[in-house]
Amino acid sequence: MNVTQSFDLESWSERALLEIESSLKRWIPSDAPADLSQPMNYAVLGGGKRLRALLVLGAFEAGIDGQSQSEYSWRREAALRVASAIELIHAYSLVHDDMPCMDNDVLRRGKPTVHVQYGEAMALLTGDTLQALAFEVLTPEHSSIPMDLQAQLCGLIARAAGHKGMAGGQAIDLTSVGQRLDEHQLSFMHKLKTGALLEASVIAGALCAGVSQRAMESLKIFGGALGLAFQVVDDILDVTAESAVLGKTAGKDAQTDKPTYVSLMGLDAAKHKADVLLVQANQALMSSGLSQSDALVAIALRVVNRSY
Repeated sequence: MNVTQSFDLESWSERALLEIESSLKRWIPSDAPADLSQPMNYAVLGGGKRLRALLVLGAFEAGIDGQSQSEYSWRREAALRVASAIELIHAYSLVHDDMPCMDNDVLRRGKPTVHVQYGEAMALLTGDTLQALAFEVLTPEHSSIPMDLQAQLCGLIARAAGHKGMAGGQAIDLTSVGQRLDEHQLSFMHKLKTGALLEASVIAGALCAGVSQRAMESLKIFGGALGLAFQVVDDILDVTAESAVLGKTAGKDAQTDKPTYVSLMGLDAAKHKADVLLVQANQALMSSGLSQSDALVAIALRVVNRSY
């Protein structure tokens, strides 16, 4: 499946990112006690690819069709809120993952990690606050967004971030240091740790658009394949890229003896696996029946071919 020649991912992303950044700035409080706003802003607004938020908006635009202006308005608001909420969840997870009790990393997005900049206690509170803020953003007190959709989105994100998703995958990761996992075990870990939130981003955007059940099933397959491909490429870049390019410490997986796709199957086989997953993702989009999925196709291609 190819992106149509008329689609410009750079221009589309630039417009979407401006909207996402504006929303995040609006929702991060400026009056949190004890200057807590400072590390919150530092963690969230300090760069990042915003892949999850872009997937939300890409899935939304792929599925939205034929609604009245008033319905489109609240559906678009829901999509922007969930895109922002997922970025807040992602940011909280990075803050906690970088702490000495977890991955003990000192570099994130090309600058000192939050615990290095503000101390461990404030980093812990920053992550806690960002997680809570995500669900506050998803449940506005005065909005046209239906309550049942708000509840669906909250449940979706909670499951993707909790023991059946990101946190559960991180727990497996922590207990797997120094062990040799087979491909099934490694894939299961990363489907939870990384893939669950990426898949949820696609599903959330589709929920906001009100897509059909057929389209939703295909988008779930797309999101699952893309989430795993992202992690495979992440493992590859940990070996092949420099810290200055990655914005985080390169070679950390090998130093800490973590199981990766590269350590399991070798560099060339890992690259091949990423390509196979990209094909699976695109095939799922083709079967979705959605005609406006160019952004999702282009994002998937960027994920697999990225160099940082």
